[in-house]
Amino acid sequence: MKILLLNQCFHPDHVATAQHLTDLALELVKAGHRVTVVASSRGYDNPEVRYPVRETWRGIDIRRIWTPGLGKRAKWRRLVDFAIFWGNATRILLFLPKQDVTVCLTSPPLISTLGTVMALLKGGAVVPWVMDLNPDEAVAAGWLKAGGFVERMLTLIQNWSFRRASRIIALDRFMADRLKAKGVREEVIHIDAPWSHDQAVRYDVAAREAFRAEHGLTGKFVVMYSGNHSPCHPLDVVMAAADEFQSDDRVHFLFAGGGSEFNRVQAFANDRGLKNITCLPYQPMEKLSGSLSAADLHLVVMGDPFVGIVHPCKIYNILTLGIPFLFIGPGASHGSDLALRLNDPAHGRLARNGDVAGIVSLIHDAMALGPRPVNEAAQALGAEFSHSKLCPRLVQVIEQAAARA
Repeated sequence: MKILLLNQCFHPDHVATAQHLTDLALELVKAGHRVTVVASSRGYDNPEVRYPVRETWRGIDIRRIWTPGLGKRAKWRRLVDFAIFWGNATRILLFLPKQDVTVCLTSPPLISTLGTVMALLKGGAVVPWVMDLNPDEAVAAGWLKAGGFVERMLTLIQNWSFRRASRIIALDRFMADRLKAKGVREEVIHIDAPWSHDQAVRYDVAAREAFRAEHGLTGKFVVMYSGNHSPCHPLDVVMAAADEFQSDDRVHFLFAGGGSEFNRVQAFANDRGLKNITCLPYQPMEKLSGSLSAADLHLVVMGDPFVGIVHPCKIYNILTLGIPFLFIGPGASHGSDLALRLNDPAHGRLARNGDVAGIVSLIHDAMALGPRPVNEAAQALGAEFSHSKLCPRLVQVIEQAAARA
């Protein structure tokens, strides 16, 4: 089959959606399919990074789109980048041959609509892989007024494309409920989380110690937030907790990744003169075992309004490594579900957004236990979300979508 993958980012970008889409593309090629990817020619987190406009990589035909790379410092910059991506993606898709299946992720927002229009013009199935829901996310973040003209029009467009999909990939039961509320038929929805990178990431003692030594963390109790820094994952409570620990040189907070809020964390540390915060960019896959293994306590954060809109995919690598974590977010959410399934309060801790005192207390509790051995129960739970299990299953869903179309 000819399969098109449509998303803002792809290999060699390091952001989560690029990594997962790359895994899927390779699995589709392995299954004997012809894969074309349409993505941006600029790095997602650093638009100064440029990739070739056209290349073939491991059997995958990659067509990359020019955008001005205005960045994320203001909403109008994002909108211009999105609009130009849309326009140039339309031009590329018009000249591509008919695809049997188009898999659309959700960056830029509502890109599945473009895939749906092209499928109507040329034929073929459309499978949205919903990494986040928009305009729902924009409303929850306060960027769009709920019930306003723009929100109603965007919702109408989004729902139209979703209802025409052959299959839709939802990441958890909360996201599936939101899709059903939009009128998507239950039998169209397939629920599977984004898999861990267990094929490349493992608990590595030597890499842990080397990473900690490189960044001055030897002998510290390292509390780590690794991944996208966005308003969906409000980090104010984590920064406030770091402020509470500023006089305790045993504890160090490490923020690794990028996103619109990454600079806020850096600015907070600088303004407060906090020496117990280190900020690092996204780590490449070959260094991810060392960076993630370096933590004594991982943080997973979910904003209360974003349940079913975004998904805490970072938690799967954490489970695979068997390192303790603290989920900060609402009680009714996927992160809480996983912590409760683990049934080990000393390994999967829970706190609510805004509860700085509670978070500080839980970090003290984790410190009192000291560095813990790898938790086999957590690794067993993480195995349910392994690449070897979920990635081939998604390939089957895509193949079934073509048959249904």
